[in-house]
Amino acid sequence: MRGIFAAGVLDSFLDNDFCPFDLCIGVSAGANNLAAYLAGMRGRNYTIYTDYSRRPEFISTMRFLRGGHLMDLDWLWEITIRELPLDTAHVDAAPQEYCVGVTRVRDGKVLYARPEGDNLAQILKASSAMPLVYRSAVALPGVRIEGAEVTVGGDSDTYVDGGLAEPIPVREALRRGARTVIVIRSRPMSYSMDTGKKHRLMRFSLRRHPALQRRLAERAERYNETLAYMRSPDRENDGVQIVEVTPPESFESSRTTRNIDALNRDYERGLDIGAEVAKNWL
Repeated sequence: MRGIFAAGVLDSFLDNDFCPFDLCIGVSAGANNLAAYLAGMRGRNYTIYTDYSRRPEFISTMRFLRGGHLMDLDWLWEITIRELPLDTAHVDAAPQEYCVGVTRVRDGKVLYARPEGDNLAQILKASSAMPLVYRSAVALPGVRIEGAEVTVGGDSDTYVDGGLAEPIPVREALRRGARTVIVIRSRPMSYSMDTGKKHRLMRFSLRRHPALQRRLAERAERYNETLAYMRSPDRENDGVQIVEVTPPESFESSRTTRNIDALNRDYERGLDIGAEVAKNWL
């Protein structure tokens, strides 16, 4: 639900006809926000966050305690594809290269799938399939992506949340030649990830998938290392400019926020900050 801020930023980019990008990379909720942006569907993800995602069919603590999903991606994907479908033709026709980060179950590697038409929904679902909160991420395990062009791998592989292996895919953008990068985050500037021992339930849910367990253990360190690089003089020496777009310290939304007033305020914050980015872009 923290993705409501990025939804506001990208809707503001659409309002201001702001799209100076050659490459768009997203993981997890960020990949879904980018898809609506590239489809030119202003407000689509706002509606998903403030309507569909707040329904008990999607988030249910009681269902989770009884052994089911905390967040039911199967229900969310089925109903939004039916009632609020993405304009996949528009995404395919966009001049920007669009990549979605996914984590491969068998070895924990992050791979970047290039959506092609009908498999866009599968790829976005895979990138959002967070172990534990979406039980099928480890029960199946993972989401299969039929016919997707990925950097390595094939149709027989399964995938889970891209943010598990690469929470901020800046280095992938640089590997692909980017030298000016806008990073839209879902946490305030002051936030860094706690490297202490947490996620006991998540680790237990991944007990049959040691590669994913290792990725989970490394995630905080990788996240913080990326932040350090983004703010380091080293990247300036590399000729890299990074614009970090973050919600203010007053940001209210958490992973499972359903308070409509808080979500609306955080969306408006995204709209305002997105307008400033577009206005001040060099």
